[in-house]
Amino acid sequence: MPSLHVAVLDEEFPYPLTSGKRIRSFQLLTRLAKRHRVTYIAHQNADSAELREAVTALRNHGIHVIPVEYRVPPKAGARFYGRLLGNLASPLPYSVATHASRAMQRAMDRLAAQDPPDLWHCEWTPYAQAMYRRPGRWVVMAHNVESVIWQRYTESESNPLKRWFLRQQWRKFEHFERWAYNAATRAVAVSAEDAERIELQFGVESVDVVDNGVDTAFFTPDSAVPREPHCMLFLGSLDWRPNLDAVRLLLDDIFPRVRAAEPRASLDIVGRKPPDSLRAELENREGVRLHADVPDVRLFLRRAGVLAVPLRIGGGSRLKILEALATGLPVVTTTVGVEGLRLTPGTHCTVADGPEGFSAALLDTMSDAGAARDQAAAGRARVLRDYDWAGLADRLDQVWQAAAATPLRQPATGPLLRALARR
Repeated sequence: MPSLHVAVLDEEFPYPLTSGKRIRSFQLLTRLAKRHRVTYIAHQNADSAELREAVTALRNHGIHVIPVEYRVPPKAGARFYGRLLGNLASPLPYSVATHASRAMQRAMDRLAAQDPPDLWHCEWTPYAQAMYRRPGRWVVMAHNVESVIWQRYTESESNPLKRWFLRQQWRKFEHFERWAYNAATRAVAVSAEDAERIELQFGVESVDVVDNGVDTAFFTPDSAVPREPHCMLFLGSLDWRPNLDAVRLLLDDIFPRVRAAEPRASLDIVGRKPPDSLRAELENREGVRLHADVPDVRLFLRRAGVLAVPLRIGGGSRLKILEALATGLPVVTTTVGVEGLRLTPGTHCTVADGPEGFSAALLDTMSDAGAARDQAAAGRARVLRDYDWAGLADRLDQVWQAAAATPLRQPATGPLLRALARR
């Protein structure tokens, strides 16, 4: 197969590996950089030291890096709420409007003039906006079906005003995704379920699937580290709303029930960028420990007795479940949590919904360590078979090759994206 020049467009550079999206992007693209010329164009990471580290890591893997002189506005402070208010008048979802920058367009123009890519690759659905009215073949990577997440935000919100705003974002994302998936040369989902959603909901003829995965040589069991059977682990980025919702459910409803029935139970919350409010709340919370921005999560995965993933909101599929099973850690999750993964409830993991059922499942896992260990072993075997990054990189390579060989179409436009023309 021919070597391609692929230009990747993203919100930030995917390093350090502190979130599921970063892990996926880094693992797939560094592997494909051994076969193709990859140029990574991204807005600057919020942390300057992190940006320098990310640029070095990508260059060490042979990826040409183009940092864009723009930082996505933070989701905090008075200006954030002002931007939310202003977004009411925009046809674009907030996450699309705030990620559209003239600086990225100028960087793309320079690359197109000096070293034209064979293929553009949008590494998150909102970055499809960068391809508006731009000629060329391009792929969009749907880490989630964004409108599904916003629908679940809406349905779980009790405040009427917030629910009204969330509903507007949900509808805007539906319109935007319909344009993006149909305008792209090829659309890529992270699960067969998401691919089917995109095809049925947005009328896309065929959606490719490149699953999430795990570095099975890095995430391994370690018999030298004794497990703590009564230690529950929550793992995930704590600046992402679905994870904060799950943590809130754990702290308010699930952990108190487990602790009442099993006083030895403890909870480790491990994740990047926890909000100050969560830090303050957990300072003196008995039985709960917060571990922020840890460089390596394997110690926690190997020491815990069970991974708790009580997600009610989400899309795509959960890398943390794959990492847990790869280390031999039993998993208790929800129907939403296991969505998109080829895991059989009761065989590879335990699935329970609602605080009462989820708490009971955690207690069962703690009380029958042998059965939990056998289930985790079956889960590890499934992960080794289906979810190693090497095979998944091969799949994405096939998508790139097919997209690059597709006849050129006229750039897609539409009234929805008029706002992008004013970048």
